[in-house]
Amino acid sequence: MSSTTLKPTREQKVYRNSTFRQAVRNSLTMAYRGLLKIKRTPEQLSDVTLQPILFTLMFTYIFGGAISGNVQNYLPVIIPGILVQTVITTSVVTGVQLREDMDKGVFDRFKSLPIARIAPLAGALLADTIRYTIATTLTFTMGYIMGYRPDGGIGFVILAGILVIVCSWAISWIFAFLGVISRTASSVQGISMIVLFPLTFLSNAFVPADTMPNFLQWFVKINPISHLVTAVRDLTNAGTIGLDFTISLVGAAVIVAIFAPITVRAYMRRA
Repeated sequence: MSSTTLKPTREQKVYRNSTFRQAVRNSLTMAYRGLLKIKRTPEQLSDVTLQPILFTLMFTYIFGGAISGNVQNYLPVIIPGILVQTVITTSVVTGVQLREDMDKGVFDRFKSLPIARIAPLAGALLADTIRYTIATTLTFTMGYIMGYRPDGGIGFVILAGILVIVCSWAISWIFAFLGVISRTASSVQGISMIVLFPLTFLSNAFVPADTMPNFLQWFVKINPISHLVTAVRDLTNAGTIGLDFTISLVGAAVIVAIFAPITVRAYMRRA
């Protein structure tokens, strides 16, 4: 009598390999999902539609006379500042909504799908560029209604808008990382605002740096927000591309290079 020995099958690990083309396609699909969410709940756009209008009106009429003598002279100063402040602040929503989706278990289902690992994150960040575009368009439109006429011309205005959108998308990776590692959406909101408020208000966005105390001027001059605001002013008001333009783009690239991989890694561990 012979017996047959059955060898236990070895556990097979499934590795999901994705090409760059697949990653792009999957990311665009996830971005489309984000646009559908905005379409179904348009109230998500309340911040990017109301904030540019309110901030432009308030800051212009409150500070215009004191800083530049009148509103018309202040518009070339404040519109680029409001643009940067509004769009950068809007990028916080990326981390908040990411944390909310993770709490609901949405990203758990994404992990089981044969898609690129980075697609859910990259798709969410790509969809948010629509928010940045709306805020950018409304800020320039509001400025035009109030009498702002950029000397740089429409081409440099568009380039300035693209620069702000690109930099905001890069910064949104930081808030996406906070969304992954934080426990609640409210904590993401709180931490993000604590970081952003000093950066935006301790900059040259609203007032010239040389009007501030000496102990603040050094920080204002090295503040990345100040470099971005100056780059936008150079583009819109003078039609020139200066050193601040390059600094802003290089800074955006560095942020993505650092935070994109660690955000994806943290997401795969926690989602």
